[in-house]
Amino acid sequence: MSDPKIPQDTPAKPRDIIVSSRHLATEEGWPSSEFEYGLILAYNGFARWMGRCTVAAGYSGLTTLEILVLHHIYHRSRKKRLSDICFQLNIEDTHTVNYALKKLQKAKLVEGEKVGKELFYSVTEEGSALCDKYREVREQCLVESLRHIENMPKDLHETATVLRTLSGLYDQASRAASSL
Repeated sequence: MSDPKIPQDTPAKPRDIIVSSRHLATEEGWPSSEFEYGLILAYNGFARWMGRCTVAAGYSGLTTLEILVLHHIYHRSRKKRLSDICFQLNIEDTHTVNYALKKLQKAKLVEGEKVGKELFYSVTEEGSALCDKYREVREQCLVESLRHIENMPKDLHETATVLRTLSGLYDQASRAASSL
């Protein structure tokens, strides 16, 4: 008996492709559905890793977004505005980043400085120490493991380039979907 929710004209799934949502895997959509499933797994693994790495570095209670914001503010030791953080991390909802900033300030990991009408954020000594310890844990637990995978640095660079390109296509598609 066939599943009434799956269109009968949808071709059978190739055996070597794994997707998260069969109904999204149309004839042309198999590769993107397979990629999206890999992205879901990678994102959730990455989020879990960031949380556990932060705990191993000596700090608990931060969300994935708060960890990302903290590291971005620490990046290149430059003060950042809310809009800069959102732009660089490709986050549309500034309220979530603003909430993360308030929590990081309350935790004394980040501080804000008003310059004219703008508020600029920088990491505190405690925030700096946490980011440095995070890097040490990352080197020990993750980077060391990556060294044992043949050709990994080249592959990671190419993968990162593809992911950045695809993020632009997904952004463009989201704008198109908003106009429907």
